[in-house]
Amino acid sequence: MSNLPEAFVDKMKGLLGPEYPRFMGCFKNPPYQGLRVNTLKITIEDFLSLAPFELQPVPWAEGGFYYGDEDRPGKHPYYYAGLYYIQEPSAMAPAELLGVRPGHKVLDLCAAPGGKSFQIAARLKGEGFLLSNEIDASRVIVLGENLERLGVRNAAITQETPGRLAAVFKNYFDRILVDAPCSGEGMFRKRPDMCSVWSYTLPDRISVRQKSILKHAAEMLAPGGRMVYSTCTFSPEENEGVVDWFLKEHPDFSLVEDVYFKWFDRGVPEWVNGSPELVKTYRLWPHKIKGEGHFMALFEKRADGGASSLPLFYKRRGISKPPVEYECFMKEYMREFIEDHLYVHKDQLYWIPPSLPDLSGLKVLRPGLRLGTIKKGRFIPGHALAMSSRKESVAQTIDFSSDSREVMQYLEGFTLIGFDGKGWVLVTVDGYSLGWGKLSDGMLKNYYPKGLRRVLT
Repeated sequence: MSNLPEAFVDKMKGLLGPEYPRFMGCFKNPPYQGLRVNTLKITIEDFLSLAPFELQPVPWAEGGFYYGDEDRPGKHPYYYAGLYYIQEPSAMAPAELLGVRPGHKVLDLCAAPGGKSFQIAARLKGEGFLLSNEIDASRVIVLGENLERLGVRNAAITQETPGRLAAVFKNYFDRILVDAPCSGEGMFRKRPDMCSVWSYTLPDRISVRQKSILKHAAEMLAPGGRMVYSTCTFSPEENEGVVDWFLKEHPDFSLVEDVYFKWFDRGVPEWVNGSPELVKTYRLWPHKIKGEGHFMALFEKRADGGASSLPLFYKRRGISKPPVEYECFMKEYMREFIEDHLYVHKDQLYWIPPSLPDLSGLKVLRPGLRLGTIKKGRFIPGHALAMSSRKESVAQTIDFSSDSREVMQYLEGFTLIGFDGKGWVLVTVDGYSLGWGKLSDGMLKNYYPKGLRRVLT
């Protein structure tokens, strides 16, 4: 790459010494491309038997795969069915390191565009809950769209500052992921446009924000809980330097070593005149692994006292009886009736994760799974309900083959003709949900969301 900032090149030459030529050599090669199987919808084995891609496992991420140069998974109907998420291979590591288990209460503090939140949700397996937060107004919309497409049920989405969240969730979460905003040096190969906004002073300036975010995250972690801090940059100021500062400011936290050292390098304390403990952090170098540049640190909070508790959302704000319109829809069109933990906001009906705490006073985009809209005495099912439903749970389905003309027309928003039946129907591709349609007079009226429609040919 000829557009790498000169100051960046000089800096890396000083840091890497003899390794510098190998590091610079990786910029002559294209970035690695990866996807992660959505085990909320399909097993890894079934996906491998179904997917028309050239796949090789990503060693540090179960269900993560490199795909071939000729593959176009973002153009395939399976992408729109949410069977996988396209994710840079190194970016799969932080959520793996977090060690989420079913039943955990988890916060993804800087969550957009949603790949790591999706990984966390897959680990939760529908138990416990995930709070995905993103302060940026445009990015939080993308976050919501991705979690909806992937069929994530037990997640709420907020658009808040870390400080406002910390005021509510003191000592609360079992796991917290802080994938912090950074100078993005590790993405220069994948995103050359990021070179133009980089400056020599940027790492120092952005580290101030990272420290503030990490400080508030620490306040929200329950005693005995674990937290991952990660960046996609090489700068010691944002990596070992931030971790060293954090450990000095928070003596109730310690670094945890993990088997991830099998694949990744250790941090370098000498680069920041830091504690020898910093060798317990992780560096992902693009000239040593098949992935881009990343940094990670796994913290554990000392187990002094218990976690805090909060009132539950559905007990504070839930409704005791399903709306009549929704009940009629469920009885006619669904084989599985969701009738508990419901919440109505204006004309929108949601299912609330049972362990979700009350979010009063926070800017909430979604408190759970959006089931649909109650409008003029009828219920219009939402896209999220379709994407989180299996074909077995719906009374009527129309299935298209992934290579059919009809599935492409559906995703483009066309009305289709030549179908029997009447009323709401789940449209599927090779048995996996794509969205809703409505049958009438031999036609399938298309309810695929207008903002998601794409020309795939």
